[in-house]
Amino acid sequence: MKITVFEVSPDERKELAHLAATLPVELRLEERALNDDTLAAAEGSEAISTLGRSRLDRYMLEKLKAMGVGYLSTRTIGFDHIDLAACRELGLRVSHADYPPEAVADFTIMLILLVLRCYKPAMWRQNVNDYSLKGLMGRSMNKQTIGVVGTGSIGATVIRELSGFRCRILAYNRSIKEDLKQYCEFVDLETLYRESDIITFHVPCTPETRYMVNRDSISRMKDGVILVNTARGELMDIDALTEGIENEKIGSLTMDVFEHEQGIYHADRKTDILKNKDMVYLRQFPNVVLTQHMAFYTEESITSMVDCGIHTLLDMKEGRKNRLELV
Repeated sequence: MKITVFEVSPDERKELAHLAATLPVELRLEERALNDDTLAAAEGSEAISTLGRSRLDRYMLEKLKAMGVGYLSTRTIGFDHIDLAACRELGLRVSHADYPPEAVADFTIMLILLVLRCYKPAMWRQNVNDYSLKGLMGRSMNKQTIGVVGTGSIGATVIRELSGFRCRILAYNRSIKEDLKQYCEFVDLETLYRESDIITFHVPCTPETRYMVNRDSISRMKDGVILVNTARGELMDIDALTEGIENEKIGSLTMDVFEHEQGIYHADRKTDILKNKDMVYLRQFPNVVLTQHMAFYTEESITSMVDCGIHTLLDMKEGRKNRLELV
């Protein structure tokens, strides 16, 4: 099977080489994202694999279909960069990836601890030999009520890991997970907002969840609430977040994702002018911690994402059922 792999990063090459040597595939590797300028790299391929910077809209999907491409995979869990409705109409088969939930769950808990213990301003002070403690008093995790929105594999892992801190855990999900009830209390979203000191979000970006954190929902949260987002930047209305930080309704904010992060995160932009005013403005607050979409970034995750990206294409071509197939 001939496959063009777009957005290949250096840390993927070892596993891609292993797969090329052990599977019935011929891999063509392209470091750039899929667009009009790089589309020719897919000539002669039955399938392509991408990451999130390649926008697979109807226009691009029609181009791929005309070239004879029948199978697509994204080496990401999220797939909002792919027009699935167009894929169905065009008869294109699509899959996404999976990786161990511990990567994002561990990172989520790290971010919670960072803001609870005021590490960002403490780090700033150390850089100028200021070792004073004023303004750095933290809070203990076991005294917090933590709300977990979404109890899929990552949210469920966050809950299990948090249980070791002996904090009160509230959970909201469309369906109650019986195996998690020993660790948390399932409540409606209104109760979770009202009673949580910390709220962490683990839901996909859909029309229903887009901007679920907005002025109205923030107004229903506790004063001084800590918000954590390691899921999708589009879950949060940035204007509402900024307003909440400025008026101190939000006590701390930490996000590994940001709306319109494309072209900034995962790139070296230190000598460039960044054209995301919201990101630049928010990151200057001492109680705001932004990281560069790296919660997933572990050795285990990269290996899993590459494996899923290639194995699912083979499964679809050879008629094997795969739980990661989307269309």
